[in-house]
Amino acid sequence: MDPLFLESNLYLFFVLPLLIFLARIIDVTIGTMRIIFVSKGERIIAPILGFFEVFIWIIAIGQIMSNLNNFACYFAYAAGFATGNWVGMRLEEHLAMGSLVIRIIASKDGNLLVKKLNEKGYGATMVEGEGSVGKVHLIYSIVKRNNLPDVMAVIEQFNPKAFFSIEDVRKVSSGIFPSKSPISKLNPFKHWRKGK
Repeated sequence: MDPLFLESNLYLFFVLPLLIFLARIIDVTIGTMRIIFVSKGERIIAPILGFFEVFIWIIAIGQIMSNLNNFACYFAYAAGFATGNWVGMRLEEHLAMGSLVIRIIASKDGNLLVKKLNEKGYGATMVEGEGSVGKVHLIYSIVKRNNLPDVMAVIEQFNPKAFFSIEDVRKVSSGIFPSKSPISKLNPFKHWRKGK
């Protein structure tokens, strides 16, 4: 590349900050995905993502350190970090990785909700409990994250005012699911074994 271009205002105040901005978006997005994979117990793909995350970060911070008087680079670095967080969260929502546990508290007809979930292909377990206003039915179901909208529609149809909570599940040993996990499509290393 032409040394005169590298010293020009166009490069220093537009091209270089733009490259730093894009690098930060990529490395922070990868970092967000790495944290998600770590929380899901993915021991192979998380370190690979970590390698690329830090590699890109070193390149970006190296350019910052080489241009300490260029405040456009500082702004691009911070803006790239913020944008990368947003992109990473949107990507995670789009990929819909992992499983969720849904806990529903129904004051009546818990058997009906279990039946509706079963008809849709979702496993559900119901137990009886005692609430502040009397007997209740507690319904538990573990679903793939990408199936959540469908399950929420079933709950909404059952009772629009139903009380429920949703939490991430790190690992599921078995269960009844209508489709395969999207993580297995995303992670080509999932089935690798030592010695093979």
